[in-house]
Amino acid sequence: MSLAQLNLEGKTRVEVALERLRQFEPPEGYHLAFSGGKDSVVLYDLAVKAGVRFDAHYNITGIDPPELVRFIRQHFSGLVWERPLENIWKLVERKGLPRRNARFCCEYLKEHSGAGRVVATGVRWEESWRRKRRAMVETCRWVKAKSFLHPIIDWAAAEVWEYIRQERLLYCSLYDEGFHRLGCVLCPMTTAKQTARDRLRWPKIAAAWFRACQRYYARGTEGAKRWASAEEMFEWWLSRKGWEEQVDDGQHSLFI
Repeated sequence: MSLAQLNLEGKTRVEVALERLRQFEPPEGYHLAFSGGKDSVVLYDLAVKAGVRFDAHYNITGIDPPELVRFIRQHFSGLVWERPLENIWKLVERKGLPRRNARFCCEYLKEHSGAGRVVATGVRWEESWRRKRRAMVETCRWVKAKSFLHPIIDWAAAEVWEYIRQERLLYCSLYDEGFHRLGCVLCPMTTAKQTARDRLRWPKIAAAWFRACQRYYARGTEGAKRWASAEEMFEWWLSRKGWEEQVDDGQHSLFI
């Protein structure tokens, strides 16, 4: 499928996305969720071309790849940098390591943003089985008076890259190294293979995860007692063994 392909109304994918942005534009403008990934880069450019009001926000997680953070700093100077409700390392020390069925990290690092606003995102159906259940326009179940617009929800990854090439947009260099999705290093939504790759690529961030795990284990909570040591607990976490929920390959949650 190509961006140039026409729908039943004779409109291209880009024209439809621009129309969606204009149709649902709130009086105060959009809260544009910007992660620095390819989808949010396209979303940002579409919002500019649509001529809609928006302010773009990047959530500081403390565990994003350094290359991604540098890319954002260098090329998107007008962003609002949103601080987390709680530092990720203090969060792990207090609650333990996040898992697919207990991703409290998203709640504290990302999901608080955009309260009372219409949040525009680069969420797409093709990304995962979870996101296939999303609607183009939806209301947040967790944060008061927040709703979402996903203007490129029906785009394929190939179309995203086609748009980037066509408009000559800048993107993070990690994609050229074979990374298909960018997000938190050692995110619990990644597979064991991906965690092994991330651990080698960003050893300092992996070490910070382990130190937080050690502090949690040292507290002697019930959640840590099934492991003989913090090392054993951390290696189990990285292995992704015994996790109850289905793995979405490469899926880094946004506002689930």
